[in-house]
Amino acid sequence: HKPGGPAKVAVLASALFGSISGSAIANTVSTGTFTIPLMKKSGFPPHVAGAIEPSASIGGMFLPPVMGAGGFIMAELTGIAYSKIMLYSLLPALIYFLSVIMLIHFEAGKQNLGITDRPKNLRTPAAILKSEGYLLMPLLTIAVLLLIGYSPGFSASAGIVLMLGIGIIQKRERRSPSQLWLASTKGVSNTLVIGATIGVIGVVIGIIELTGIGLQISSIFISAAQSFHLPDDILTSAPAVKATINQFSQVFLTIILTAIASLILGMGAPVTAAYLITVILVGPALADMGISIIAAHMIVYWLSQDSNITPPVCVAAYAGAAIAKADPWKTGWTAFKYSKMLYLMPILFAFHPAALMKGSTTNNLTFWLIMPLATLLFAAILQGFYIRRLKLWERGIGLILLITMLTTFDMARITAATIFLGLLLCIQIKSRKSLQHPLKVNPEEIPANQLP
Repeated sequence: HKPGGPAKVAVLASALFGSISGSAIANTVSTGTFTIPLMKKSGFPPHVAGAIEPSASIGGMFLPPVMGAGGFIMAELTGIAYSKIMLYSLLPALIYFLSVIMLIHFEAGKQNLGITDRPKNLRTPAAILKSEGYLLMPLLTIAVLLLIGYSPGFSASAGIVLMLGIGIIQKRERRSPSQLWLASTKGVSNTLVIGATIGVIGVVIGIIELTGIGLQISSIFISAAQSFHLPDDILTSAPAVKATINQFSQVFLTIILTAIASLILGMGAPVTAAYLITVILVGPALADMGISIIAAHMIVYWLSQDSNITPPVCVAAYAGAAIAKADPWKTGWTAFKYSKMLYLMPILFAFHPAALMKGSTTNNLTFWLIMPLATLLFAAILQGFYIRRLKLWERGIGLILLITMLTTFDMARITAATIFLGLLLCIQIKSRKSLQHPLKVNPEEIPANQLP
């Protein structure tokens, strides 16, 4: 019953389901069957309803505890415990979902979409948790065991045993032997798909190492990035500033090339395979530019998801379009619009140690306190709306504030965030005054044919 309400519920549903499914396409099809018709019923155009669901669904690939097969492969390749990778991924994943919700909120406000009547006999969240909260226990158990340090296999087994125990205790959750067998075979078949992918990738890795093509591609990326630098006669009096600009430009160009490479690979391979191949080829280039191993893997892992929602392939978006009965091409580009944080966060991984909790305590704290504000501003600039439509110069000022809020200088970020909060307060006060004191019209100025 709020602007964009059904679409926001779809994002939350996709987040919860995606945190355990680890598949954007499965997430889109499973939750989209319910959420996409609801969005269409509340006024969202079919291509928008079909795009919001896959945009939210790919966030499940970043959200612990499962994070898809890629999270476990990342732990194997980097030698970092999966529990730590979960912690590194949690806040960025939440920011991604917040960005999708904010984009929906401003789009709904701009177009007056997604407002439905409040249902009768609506249960409160507390009542739902009281009656069905036990269904969260297996998921929480898996997450806690992983964080404590138990292996993924042991944690998953404990979750399965707990689910079976719930089925015995709770009569309505009991399953017949045939249903349990079907679930077991389905789980095994999903595991075989991952195993087959990893097996084929092992062959690819062997070929890359034997032929040396990985080093060649890495050197091509480095050469292409280093080809961009400021001319020698510019900023001769400030060599440190010039070196910083050159380094930023080179890393930024490498990230763009990585996004293009992962998109091309994702057209013909699953996203997990695209991540593995891309990180093997591009990871050394990112490492040579001073990016940490976990940041390099996170950059590639996030960018490898773009083939799900970026045309011309965008399989998850096409699945959403099929459910919404919308134009697949239009749905794909709309999904790309709602997934912009997918491209911003890898840049922050490269330049902000705090993005992966690798900075100082003060730096980490200020970064994550400011990120929700920066996400709100990011969405408002993209949609050109906040309470009312924004003028071009207002979006320009917002862009300057956003860039400042995302710099590595704590004082600059705090100052920009404070200015932005002040502007938000002024806009809210002005909006409330305009609602409390509507424009008064002199009855004598009303045409006679419009008088009551």
